[in-house]
Amino acid sequence: MEMLKAMGASALLTACVALVIGSQGTTGGALAIYAISHEGFRFFWSWPLFFCGSGLGWGLMLLQR
Repeated sequence: MEMLKAMGASALLTACVALVIGSQGTTGGALAIYAISHEGFRFFWSWPLFFCGSGLGWGLMLLQR
């Protein structure tokens, strides 16, 4: 259950950070931010940031047990 909570928080974190960095026209280096367009809607995403955020969040939630 902690992993699902961590993935939700990480998705929100990734969307916010990728929006700020990606809207400036950069890829963020190691973050590898890229734009996704679907039916006229454009948003930014970063898999490395999502996986690192999920791992960090999961670890912090396990420490709080």
